[in-house]
Amino acid sequence: MSIFLVLLTVLMAVAIGWSIGANDAANSLGTAVGSRVLNLRQAIILITVFGFLGAFLQGSSVAKTIGKGIVPMEQLDENLALYVALVSVFAAAAWVVIATRWKIPISTSHSIVGAVAGAGIAVHSVVRWKVLLDIFTCWLLTPIGAAVLGYIFYRIFKNIFYRLMPRRFVRGSMIALIIASGCYVAYTWGANDVANATGVIVGAGILSPRVSIILGGGAIVLGIVTWGYKVIETIGTEITHLLPIMAFSAQLASAINVHVYTIMGIPVSTSHSIVGAIFGVGLVRGLRVLNVRIIREIVFCWLATPVISGAISFCILKFIGLFVKL
Repeated sequence: MSIFLVLLTVLMAVAIGWSIGANDAANSLGTAVGSRVLNLRQAIILITVFGFLGAFLQGSSVAKTIGKGIVPMEQLDENLALYVALVSVFAAAAWVVIATRWKIPISTSHSIVGAVAGAGIAVHSVVRWKVLLDIFTCWLLTPIGAAVLGYIFYRIFKNIFYRLMPRRFVRGSMIALIIASGCYVAYTWGANDVANATGVIVGAGILSPRVSIILGGGAIVLGIVTWGYKVIETIGTEITHLLPIMAFSAQLASAINVHVYTIMGIPVSTSHSIVGAIFGVGLVRGLRVLNVRIIREIVFCWLATPVISGAISFCILKFIGLFVKL
């Protein structure tokens, strides 16, 4: 196993971890920023702490699916597995960085899953299509489930806080609940998405699961503090104007949604979940409050993501194959 390729693969994993932090930080407390409960600095600090905790404590479940569930990396020659891991993380990171530059909240889960599948096809490896089908099904259900939960929660909590609770307690309670639910989102995000950075290097046998989770969690933290503000602005202000109770309902719906899939070991999109939840709470007030244009752009990028990252990894591996026997 080439030391240079190992180091380059780890570096690319760090890069995708950074890109995850930069693009997906908004999924946790972007709604809290949009509803003026937290400022940007406060949100970034909380996302950093709870995102890393989620990665460290529960990040290993989804990492197994990414690393070995789609392409059986442990069955490949070690050099071939290394090339698959390297190209997959590079392709996924490249597309996420481009989307972040455009301020579009895409799915890093879609990006890495598409990249791994594309790499597996390129080297004529066994691609576990049943696993991919299960993942795709969950991808479709993620925003729908979050939207339904968001709609229900907003209906329930609006009645509780505006009709049953004494008015003097409403604001303080809502602030506390928005912050708590946002931290829960950050935790589930770290638990589910750290696998996008570390799963392939675990599957290729480069690093142990624990070391890779710490490395990936650190990279995500770096992405949050350096570039995470870009997509936070999109999530917090450009989909719909969020009242505090809407922010709480959306965050709670998104967190529960993602946590269920994390326990199942399914890599889903926290971007899908929070945008679906925001859409759901927005529907309570009517379609007129939703920014249909930005939602349309986001959905297009969701659909394009696995195809683009898969095509990038496929083409790169085919090009490498012209010079190196794979």
